[in-house]
Amino acid sequence: MTKKELDHNRNEDSLKLLISQLRRYEERISLGGGPKRIEKLHKKGKLTARERIDKLIDPDQPFLEIGIFAGQDMYPEYGGCPAGGVIVGIGYVSGRQCMIVANDATVKAGAWFPITGKKNLRAQEIAMENRLPIIYLVDSAGIFLPMQDEIFADKEHFGRIFRNNAKMSSAGIPQISAIMGSCVAGGAYLPIMSDEALIVEGTGSIFLAGPYLVKAAIGEDVDAETLGGATTQSEISGVTDYKVPDDETCLETIRGLVDKMGHFEKAGFDRAEPKPPAKDTTEILGLFPDDPGKPYHTKDILERLVDDSELIYYKDGYGQTMICAYARIDGWSVGIVANNREVIRNAKGEMQFGGVIYSDSADKATRFILNCNQKKIPLLFMHDVTGFMVGTRSEHGGIIKDGAKMVNAVSNSTVPKFTVVMGNSYGAGNYAMCGKAYDPRLIVAWPTARIAVMGGAQAAKTLLQIQVSGRKAKGEEISTEEEEKLLNEIQDRYDRQTSPYYAAARLWVDAIIDPLETRKWISEGIKAANNAPVERFNPGVIQT
Repeated sequence: MTKKELDHNRNEDSLKLLISQLRRYEERISLGGGPKRIEKLHKKGKLTARERIDKLIDPDQPFLEIGIFAGQDMYPEYGGCPAGGVIVGIGYVSGRQCMIVANDATVKAGAWFPITGKKNLRAQEIAMENRLPIIYLVDSAGIFLPMQDEIFADKEHFGRIFRNNAKMSSAGIPQISAIMGSCVAGGAYLPIMSDEALIVEGTGSIFLAGPYLVKAAIGEDVDAETLGGATTQSEISGVTDYKVPDDETCLETIRGLVDKMGHFEKAGFDRAEPKPPAKDTTEILGLFPDDPGKPYHTKDILERLVDDSELIYYKDGYGQTMICAYARIDGWSVGIVANNREVIRNAKGEMQFGGVIYSDSADKATRFILNCNQKKIPLLFMHDVTGFMVGTRSEHGGIIKDGAKMVNAVSNSTVPKFTVVMGNSYGAGNYAMCGKAYDPRLIVAWPTARIAVMGGAQAAKTLLQIQVSGRKAKGEEISTEEEEKLLNEIQDRYDRQTSPYYAAARLWVDAIIDPLETRKWISEGIKAANNAPVERFNPGVIQT
């Protein structure tokens, strides 16, 4: 067996192991609060959040789950918050793409942790950007009181949800809410600020103050059903629009309502007949290296992602640490901006390191992004970037100016942007390649992704130098052994923070995906984006 074949097998084994680990984590999180709480829910005649979604969406159609790792390892003092206590995703309902948000009542009775609020806001953001109808399956005890100071009063907290309800209503984006369990206090506004609200008899209830608070506030004794149950809110108050006998009927009614909706104007992105890649997509697993510092041929990866393995490379011989190309993914026209991980000798005979953005590669990417906006072509950014080139030569060559041009173009781009973090995504390279701060319609990571201000080894050495200098300034001696131990501790901590799971827990990425699912995510993302017409592009001041 040749070295190339050995490397391929080792890479494949490593990535398959990471994918297997990913699936195990997803299975565990999918249990929510655990089997006992699921059983308790079933005894009340209720379905779980995931069961509700399964019955709502069309079978044999993709469901893109957003934020399954939200909250992972973030709230150990409260027993955790699997999936952030809410299930979110883009699925098909009566043949139509919809954003679906379902409270998981097995996790602290569906109470809102800080990450729950952030995840709900992300769902609304995706719905607004893509003009997707949004369906809320409400079953929540309201704000998680021990953490109320981190979820209640700020701009990106709980109240922003209702502001977005109003904004979507004004924009004509349909919102349907189903009250399938508890809906208390401020949370009661969400379903009633939607266009239509359903309520399930016996299990659904909605009121500003529950029976205990009513008793404490005004001394009135009243049960939950009389106060705000299905009959009260649909026949006496008129707060809700449909009273249904059970979860199944509720979900079927929603399907009927979505089936009757009209359609929006399309953006007009070009789609041809979809074709699979001519080269075997599964070979990506063996081509992508298990070592994040190892060079590889990025074009080999791209040829296994695009239709017919055909790409038209833009300025192929210039700025070669950046690959810019036109292609199709599942029929959709895309403009790809990818970091080239090969070590390159340019036309001047200069050595350039793969994954680094130089002045010429930033200039090339800027011009390509402008072209894609001019021609209404969605952009796909494929990250494996260690940052911009540093040093005297780069600074004298104006690397800051050229980097600023690229960041400007990414920031002002009006065509939909999609981001896939394949490997490294460090420093300002993350920004220039359309990281989370630059509003990609969807941002996903492979299990091999690493996101941070710089690589673990460099960061650890920098932090070590700062700590050692500080101690020496105080007159403290530090031995070689101590220094080595400190370096390992810093690097271990930093490596944990660069993990894709750390990023996904905080919703820096929408999902961690199997690389072989990349085509599906991009295709479904562009299909969603096609629902929202594109604004006129104004690049701002970009000196060329």
